[in-house]
Amino acid sequence: MRGNFFFPNVKAKIEVARSLSRNTVRFALENGGLFFMVSQVDLAQTMPSERSDFYEVGVVAEIIAQEKNDAESAVISVRTLEAAKMVKFTPSANILFADVQTLDFYCKNDSESKALFKKTCEVATDYAEINKAVRKLSPQDIAKSVNADYLAFTNVLANEVVTRLASRQQILQETDVDRRMEELCVYMLTEMDFASVEKRIANRVRQQVQEGQKEYYLREQIKAISAELGEDANEKQEYLQRIKQCQMPPEVEKKAQKELARLSKMASTSPDAAVIRNYLDWLCDMPWNKETTDNKDLARAREILDEDHYGLEKIKDRIVEFLAVMQLTGKLNGPILCFVGPPGVGKTSIVKSIARALDRKYLRVSLGGVRDEAEIRGHRRTYVGAIPGKIVYMMRQAECKNPVLLLDEIDKMGMDNRGDPASAMLEVLDPEQNFSFTDHYLEVPFDLSKVLFVCTANATDDIPAPLLDRMEIIELSGYTEVEKVQIAKKFLLRKNMQLHGIPEGHIVISDETFSKIIERYTGESGVRSLEREIAAICRKAALRLVQDPDFVAEVTAENLHEYLGVEKFKDEMGVTDDTVGSARGLAWTRIGGVTLNVDAALFDGKGEVLLTGNLGDVMKESARTAISLVKSLADDYGIDKSRFEKTDIHIHVPEGAIPKDGPSAGVTMATVVMSAFSGIPVSGKVAMTGEITLRGKVLPIGGVREKVLAAYRVGIRKVIIPVDNGKDLEEIPAEIKGQMHFVLAKDIKDVYDNALVR
Repeated sequence: MRGNFFFPNVKAKIEVARSLSRNTVRFALENGGLFFMVSQVDLAQTMPSERSDFYEVGVVAEIIAQEKNDAESAVISVRTLEAAKMVKFTPSANILFADVQTLDFYCKNDSESKALFKKTCEVATDYAEINKAVRKLSPQDIAKSVNADYLAFTNVLANEVVTRLASRQQILQETDVDRRMEELCVYMLTEMDFASVEKRIANRVRQQVQEGQKEYYLREQIKAISAELGEDANEKQEYLQRIKQCQMPPEVEKKAQKELARLSKMASTSPDAAVIRNYLDWLCDMPWNKETTDNKDLARAREILDEDHYGLEKIKDRIVEFLAVMQLTGKLNGPILCFVGPPGVGKTSIVKSIARALDRKYLRVSLGGVRDEAEIRGHRRTYVGAIPGKIVYMMRQAECKNPVLLLDEIDKMGMDNRGDPASAMLEVLDPEQNFSFTDHYLEVPFDLSKVLFVCTANATDDIPAPLLDRMEIIELSGYTEVEKVQIAKKFLLRKNMQLHGIPEGHIVISDETFSKIIERYTGESGVRSLEREIAAICRKAALRLVQDPDFVAEVTAENLHEYLGVEKFKDEMGVTDDTVGSARGLAWTRIGGVTLNVDAALFDGKGEVLLTGNLGDVMKESARTAISLVKSLADDYGIDKSRFEKTDIHIHVPEGAIPKDGPSAGVTMATVVMSAFSGIPVSGKVAMTGEITLRGKVLPIGGVREKVLAAYRVGIRKVIIPVDNGKDLEEIPAEIKGQMHFVLAKDIKDVYDNALVR
């Protein structure tokens, strides 16, 4: 039974709906008609099947008649016989079996029992006068019907008056009949007290209510109930105190007071009251007027930045400039900085150092994959489960209005049918607007002008132009080998030794070894792969250190393979033999600069062009432009023009699974096509980049620093770039520039003169 059962000596109708119970009833009908009736412990459980799911004491009942039995439910008439206790439970998939033992009841049957019986009858009579549900109850009639049998009397009376499941169960399993009568008296007296309290509350409220004041009546009734229950009615005062302490702006305080007035008119259990409480909690927890004190010590800031990061001079200079302006003006609206560069160059970690240098709190919001505008601006409170957006959430977490807030991977935001989160960021990242940023949930302006926003991105191509215009772009290029050696020696090795529990001095790695790790085991712009290789060395050393506490790992260029295995990259892998129809181009990707082979092959045919290698439309157009340019220069290089009509050209860029696009491979394609038709090999020691026109002019491109570093990493020391990119060579570190030979090409003939080996 779910939430109910019947005491012995009672006739009743029962509707059986659950399949397991119907099967049990059907089996009982076929085997004598007796069954055990017991209540389940957890009323929310739909299909109890274990012994712990039931109370131990129940009632043995007999089926008198079956009135209905179909696929959905059965209705039976039963007569309850005796109270019994479950001794053994036998679970089954279809029928519930149990061995039960009837309870032995005892009664003193003395003068005290008679007095208890008389008192119980009197209380039951009074209870029947108050409780309309049992108004027709006559305890004397009950006593006569059971021939003054005290046990039967308690069974019939409890079945009529006791409605709470716990109380019914407690009385049922009580074997002392005198104790049963006491519990019945206590139950009925308690219920009568509750009824009188309700009546007193109603009378008190009725005296204070005037005609037509329904709202006032309900409010006073709630107050009266709270007073009787002893509940704390100081919720409004607590909110008033919190509103005063958090020093809200006037318009925000007005909004809070309005919502608090609404809350005071509602019942505490109302769903709307919970929504308003949550809203008031958000308003009171926001840092409306809390700021941390900035540390404006320029020397200390520079020291912290240098301590945490090697290089990154642009960023360090920008932060020091920011502090200098703050010293002169005393205040400054937070600038919007955007660090753009390949992965692993320290964009995210430098922001932590900025926060430490300024003595500000640091918070990070990951925007990668965010496609819902509500994640930035929040949900309106008309929605079920509405919450504020990420910006407001972070400001509450910061507990101050001037933290350093990192908006990580801002170029990875997307848009769909739920809105464009990048457009929602326009207000956040505009110093002219963000002093009154409005979240859809709060519906009141919040000042973000004191926040130092710092964004990170791998590229600016996917950032909308209006959003990009609001940010100060600081580009972070890939590290040189010298810089990587210093980073590994000063930061990465020490960090990983601490992570792996290796004491100071138990790993010794020379600069030469670091250089070999960088050259032979990593091929990246940043230092993430380098850190993974150093972690691998630390793991090997940790294993040896556990076996021998005095072990010192001296990692040299000669024994490096014992720690890192076979070399992943060959020395000067970019330098190849002079080859006809193959050239090395330079490209810039989100992970930094890379070298790119471009191959061309000729076949007898009808002058068709085949382009492969997962090329984009711009790159395909560059290939066709290169072919047309070679045709126009055929006479200068001794090529028979009629060959173009009888020759199919196949241009392929290897690593075909990787998408490639952009115009900077134009000079490379023009070189391989010219080499293929003229038979002149292309130097394997040269790499090139630049856009080409039909007239042969070499146009400037971007990412020169990254492309030059990519060529340097693979051992190429001669690079051809557009003449207009000559100014970009200033960004290349002096130690690399001194080892490179740069050819500034004005037109395609300059490229051919330096790339083709006659």
